Amino acid sequence: MPPLPIVDPATLDPTRVIRTKDQIYQHLPQRYEFAQLDGIIHMDPAVGTAAGIREIRADEWWCRGHMPGRPLFPGVLMMECAAQLAAFVQHEFAPIMEQGTFMGFGGVDRCKFRGGVVPPARIILVGRMVEARTRRFVCDVQSYVEGTMVFEALITGMPLKMEA
Repeated sequence: MPPLPIVDPATLDPTRVIRTKDQIYQHLPQRYEFAQLDGIIHMDPAVGTAAGIREIRADEWWCRGHMPGRPLFPGVLMMECAAQLAAFVQHEFAPIMEQGTFMGFGGVDRCKFRGGVVPPARIILVGRMVEARTRRFVCDVQSYVEGTMVFEALITGMPLKMEA
C-alpha cells in the first residue's frame, strides 16, 4: 500500500508553472538531456514542500533502447528527477551550502517503483524537506502519473565543489 501523499496531486495544477525550466537550472548544474525538470508548479515554504513536472515525450533519447517496441521511462532517470527536485527544494528552502558548491546525489533510501511510465506522460513530482544540515540534505519525494503514485524515495544530497 502506498504512503499518504506529501501533497495530494489532485490539488496541483500542472499548467500553473511558477518556476520555468530556465529558472530552475539557474540554480541546478545539470544541462542538456540531464535537465530533467520542466517546471515547478507548487511551493510552500511554511511546510517545506514543492512540486514539479516532467513531460515524458516519445522521441526522447532513451526511448529507442529502453525497451525496444515498448518504451519505458528508466527508473534511474526517475530517481534523477527526484534528486533534482530535492536539490531545488534545498536551494529554495534551506540555502545551507557554501559558495562554489552544488547539491550532489548522496543516496537513496526506501525507494519503491510502483508503476511504469510509458510516453507520452506527465510526471508530477512532490518533495518535502526532511532534514537540512551543512553536510547533507534529506528530502522525501513521490512521483505520480495521472494521480497514481509510480515512485517514492527518501533522497539524500551532499554538497560537492564546482570545478572550473
